[in-house]
Amino acid sequence: MTSSPGTGTRARPGTVSAANALHGTVRLPADKSVAHRALLFDAMGHGGAEIRLDHAGADVLSMAGALRALGAVEALTSDAEGVTVVRLRGGGTPEAARLPGAGGEMLDCGNAGTAMRLLAGALAGRPARATLTGDESLTARPMERVAVPLRRMGAVVTTTDGHAPLGIEGHRPLLGLRHDLPVASAQVIGCLALAALAGEGTTTIVAPGPTRDHSERMLAWLGAPIRRDGLTTTIEGPAGFEAHSMSVPGDISSAAAWLVAGALHPRADIRLEGVGLNPSRTGIIEILREMGAQLEVTPDPDVADCPEPVGNITIRGGQPLQAIEIAGARVADVIDELPLIAVAMAAAEGQSEVRDAGELRLKESDRIALVVANLVAIGAAVEEHSDGWLVSRGRPRQAAIRTAGDHRIAMAFAIAALTGVAGSVEIDDPTCAAVSYPSFWTDLEALAR
Repeated sequence: MTSSPGTGTRARPGTVSAANALHGTVRLPADKSVAHRALLFDAMGHGGAEIRLDHAGADVLSMAGALRALGAVEALTSDAEGVTVVRLRGGGTPEAARLPGAGGEMLDCGNAGTAMRLLAGALAGRPARATLTGDESLTARPMERVAVPLRRMGAVVTTTDGHAPLGIEGHRPLLGLRHDLPVASAQVIGCLALAALAGEGTTTIVAPGPTRDHSERMLAWLGAPIRRDGLTTTIEGPAGFEAHSMSVPGDISSAAAWLVAGALHPRADIRLEGVGLNPSRTGIIEILREMGAQLEVTPDPDVADCPEPVGNITIRGGQPLQAIEIAGARVADVIDELPLIAVAMAAAEGQSEVRDAGELRLKESDRIALVVANLVAIGAAVEEHSDGWLVSRGRPRQAAIRTAGDHRIAMAFAIAALTGVAGSVEIDDPTCAAVSYPSFWTDLEALAR
């Protein structure tokens, strides 16, 4: 039925075809957004802490590698069950959050845009120079959106034609300022919030639309003077906090693969355990329910070592899905899940549409172009917009899937084949799923019957 990429260092094409049924329980990889912040914030705090991560993806390990280069990682261990524990030594004090390191470091962020942007803010308040770089995909992504406000605050930030490598020479104290962001971005808010911890006075960050609140939620939990009121985040600096050990919950963006698979397959019964249920991230659940899927969410009220809400999700197939339109503020809630939602749309009754998602063109790939091209390849009826797509059901057919090394594209079209939305597919780079979900192919094999 399926073949996965194997464990060698040389990627080879993987093929996926329809499963007879999907049954089982999945323990998901650690949430990337939460893991990046847990590692970095504790490295800026006072004292030591341990971060527990299930099946840590390549992006999260890139953050850990950058912190190791700064001297913040005392130990990193992984066991046979895929659990990684990172022991950190913070560089800050209760009064001043700060990264350790002597200066002059070259920090490789791999493919992790969140790591690069958050590190830029953290380094802006450290009076030393560092350079942030990454792979070919990351060095093509826009970085002036963090460089410009950091310069206003007093840091020296250089880019290469608006992209990485980023050279950062920090300063302390920075200026506490008001930032009116041109783009709603949780990464930019997090970057500026970290810089504001080294600022004098009040820093106010106003977003033009809704964003995730992982940075605000975790910094407040650690004791930093930060608050969020609607679209406005306020930080009083200078300030520090104590490091705190955490267990990072499962990534709901990874869970989305099995939520869509369960919604599409007529003989599916899948349970996802220990999933992060941050309200700014559960849009995928709401959208699938609107389309007609059967999902049951059970919160776990006893989680004490994480600032995020956590729970279990069960999804059962058998119900036909209806078309849906996604636009406006709602796009931010599901920006990472939109390739998978596109697959669900291609199986729904009626015509579905995504608009106002132009940010997808600035991700690890041009996700709008790739989603549309691969939907056409698997037989869906689709029309590309500058900021989204229009899609309806077609006739499933076999296809070669071009990923451009994008993990979201690889997983979305594996799910299309697994559930019969496509015929069998051959994915050109199945190993790229490891960026966020290193156990994806193992879990796929375990669920498929």
